[in-house]
Amino acid sequence: MLLNRKAAPAVHDPIEFDFALPPIHRERLANGLPLYWLQGGTQAVAQIELVFPAGIWNEPKPAVAQATAALFKNGTHSKTAHEINEAFEQYGATFKAAAGDDWASVTLYTLTKHLPVLLPMLREVLLEASFPEEELRLYKQNSIQRLLVSLRQCDFVANQQIDALLFGESHPYGRYTKEAAITDLTRDDLVQFHKAQYDLGKAQLFAAGAIGTAEINLIQTLFGTESVQVSAQQQPVPEYPVATSAEPVQRIVNDPNGVQGAIRIGRTFPTRQHPDFTPMVVLNTLMGGYFGSRLMSNIREDKGYTYGIYSSLQPMLHGGSLTIHTEAGRDVCEAAVTEVWKELERLKTEPIPEEELRLVKNYLLGGLLGDLDGPFQLLNRWKALILNGFDKGRFDDNIRTYKTVEAPALQALAQKYYDRNAFYEIVVV
Repeated sequence: MLLNRKAAPAVHDPIEFDFALPPIHRERLANGLPLYWLQGGTQAVAQIELVFPAGIWNEPKPAVAQATAALFKNGTHSKTAHEINEAFEQYGATFKAAAGDDWASVTLYTLTKHLPVLLPMLREVLLEASFPEEELRLYKQNSIQRLLVSLRQCDFVANQQIDALLFGESHPYGRYTKEAAITDLTRDDLVQFHKAQYDLGKAQLFAAGAIGTAEINLIQTLFGTESVQVSAQQQPVPEYPVATSAEPVQRIVNDPNGVQGAIRIGRTFPTRQHPDFTPMVVLNTLMGGYFGSRLMSNIREDKGYTYGIYSSLQPMLHGGSLTIHTEAGRDVCEAAVTEVWKELERLKTEPIPEEELRLVKNYLLGGLLGDLDGPFQLLNRWKALILNGFDKGRFDDNIRTYKTVEAPALQALAQKYYDRNAFYEIVVV
């Protein structure tokens, strides 16, 4: 049958689609290390990632986690930083390491055909990092310079301060790096942290792309034959009480001549394991999670106080936060804060129109379509589930909630979590 090009195809909202997360292969290497992998994509590329409990939560002193992630690839017992970088670059590969609040990851992106050359290099860098004194000196020098420049920016200071207010400066999620902490770093700090937290026995391996039996066998040979201690028991979680006694409303002058202010309004919020988390994603999106949100419509489009304003949920393993953030002209910061509270109050007292709620649901589900397109995106979706102790059922539950949550339930959430007395409010100029 010929296609009728005069008739437009039917338009379907994402809320009408069926969402399915393709399964992931789960296996144990010979030494017990967990490996999760996906085969797919049309290009001969691969992503190999190792995740360690080496984030800020686990560091014994400030600044160690990020310094270790930055420097362990800057030298081994037999190779310099230049030789390591050159080895990856000549194959057009990307090799990076990063430490976050809870985890640190080591990731390689490359053409699949180069894995036999590059995976042994990754293994050497990971297991034989030497942390040369000269590399540490340069890191400290450059980090302090970047910090001093950033401290002149109101948004940088506001981000530091709101986390400290929410959790307390002594809490891993609340403390921020200071010049003295960087200065005090020693090579032994990095060596010991690397030995303790980048222990291969604590790794979780993830792989995706054009991979099959040959690539899995290569991973087995390089990482599965290493003698490690893989604990089947849950490791004890350090306890860091949330403790802050600061004033809930603060105004900070960072630059007496500044013409712009950074606004942060935030509160602590439960982790992904809490039953309120998924429906709160819907409410947060409506409030300030996308360009058509209420905050954006009022404070950007109607009032013209800012170029952009957002509300974000930040879930970590052992806590979380909900933060509204924007930058505005110094002369309109207080007016912008007033409008934020008006919008929060509206969600507590006025029912959400069905049309607006459907738009938000379609936005959320439409974004998920992109997350399910391609092996790397699928792996990242699976990785978020696995690292938080979930299985595919959590993905299905999320989809169900996004599709079916109704306005009264969201209004009840607003009344529960948008209590002004639970928030900290700061403006930094």
